[in-house]
Amino acid sequence: MATTDTTAPPPLFTDLLGHPRPLWMLFMTEFWERFAFYGMRWALTLYIVAQFFGGDAAGQGYASRTYGAFLALVYATAIFGGYVADRLIGYQRSILLGAAISAVGYFTIVLPQQQIFLLGLATIIVGNGLFKPNISTLVGQLYAPGDARRDRGFTIFYMGINLGALVSPLLTGWLASVISGTPLVQNYKAVFVATGIGMAISMLWFWFGRHRLQGIGRSPQGRNGAAMLGWVVAGAVAAVPMVYLLMAEVGAGVLAWILGALFVALALMLLIEALREGGVARDKVIAMLLLFAFNVLFWMFFEQAGSSFNFLAQNLIDRQMLGGWVFPTGWFQSVNPAAIVILAPLVALAWGWLGARGREPSIPRKFGLGLLFNALAFLLLMVALSALVGSNGQIPFWPLVLVYVLQTVGELSLSPIGLSMVTKLAPLRYVGLAMGGWFLSTAIGNNLSGIFAGHVSGASGMTVASALEGFTFSFWLLLGAGVLLLLIAPLINRLMHGVK
Repeated sequence: MATTDTTAPPPLFTDLLGHPRPLWMLFMTEFWERFAFYGMRWALTLYIVAQFFGGDAAGQGYASRTYGAFLALVYATAIFGGYVADRLIGYQRSILLGAAISAVGYFTIVLPQQQIFLLGLATIIVGNGLFKPNISTLVGQLYAPGDARRDRGFTIFYMGINLGALVSPLLTGWLASVISGTPLVQNYKAVFVATGIGMAISMLWFWFGRHRLQGIGRSPQGRNGAAMLGWVVAGAVAAVPMVYLLMAEVGAGVLAWILGALFVALALMLLIEALREGGVARDKVIAMLLLFAFNVLFWMFFEQAGSSFNFLAQNLIDRQMLGGWVFPTGWFQSVNPAAIVILAPLVALAWGWLGARGREPSIPRKFGLGLLFNALAFLLLMVALSALVGSNGQIPFWPLVLVYVLQTVGELSLSPIGLSMVTKLAPLRYVGLAMGGWFLSTAIGNNLSGIFAGHVSGASGMTVASALEGFTFSFWLLLGAGVLLLLIAPLINRLMHGVK
């Protein structure tokens, strides 16, 4: 079976600001794709409750579970997208096809009918599965093995993700209020149209800039014909109703078992391939899979941002500002990407400074730090919900802002490092599939996040008591996982055989 050659050294690119010039093209392609995704994401649960439940808080549980299932499938389909790129049509055509399909989905969710809305979400999921893992894999292929700039390149790329996530809620929220003249959370058509336009820009940006890759990511040898592309398009079209059924009919609980089975199957595929390459490759895959498991826990609680934190912000946060202005609920979603844009260069400099002195934490220890900072965020919420509730039944504005900042520090310690880690530890012939596995572990965490958020909201909506109970559980589980990972880090480091 033909494969994309990921073992050949990359072309000799000219540098721009110390990194291969195509990195910046991929940076902007990802910026616009994330603009589309986060422009839709901030409004998703609020829209479901407002549009399909008439604003009744009893819809919060359903909205949270739908949100978690949507995010889970967004990342789970990355497995198939990675395989399609590795073995069938290459990374470049996968990215272009995924962008086109996603754009159709964003424009579809403009229609305010529940089944059509869910079908639009399913279309976005399929398109994202072809796009997301493969653009990350291309970033890794810009650097030769052992190039010390790789981690920093992924951190820069991660800033592109978060610049899009920062700008999008602010711009789309403003756009909705200006066009409609109605309160921010009651009109979403302008938001969803803007996200479709953003996705179309992403596709065009990559289309006109892909020549800079000098052949990286082209179709596997013998697989560059129109017939193979046609089969993949047909498969993507057939996948949309299947994804719709998983999200709309199967439900988050059954989906958790399906995702778990997929993870086991993927782990076996990677282990079998690693065994063919020898004991060192086997150990690296085992190390990678262990870190995947901790990644599940991180995202289970980090992704409360669009579900339980959204309802917390809407109902239990005092958002009254000076002059009587009320801070929009959706704008909290820009705190995390804003913090990333500010903190990512500082974190990259810190890793470089420590590395120059031989004291940079290993990959497992960075993961452990990520879990502990996530735990601190929930500790702050525990304090706020137990000691800072005012006579109006709400907590002050600042704790939730600081929660997002603490989670951001944790995210920067884990997420960009994880992307880079996969490109270093995966079997050479299955880097795209392994990147899909990384996103699958994120998917499992996201699905669990929706189930957990539904529990926090309960049958009648979130209360101070239900939030305090749920977030206390979150703190202790994250704290335990972070400490455990720091304790077993030396074992994982040995399995990584010198990979830094």
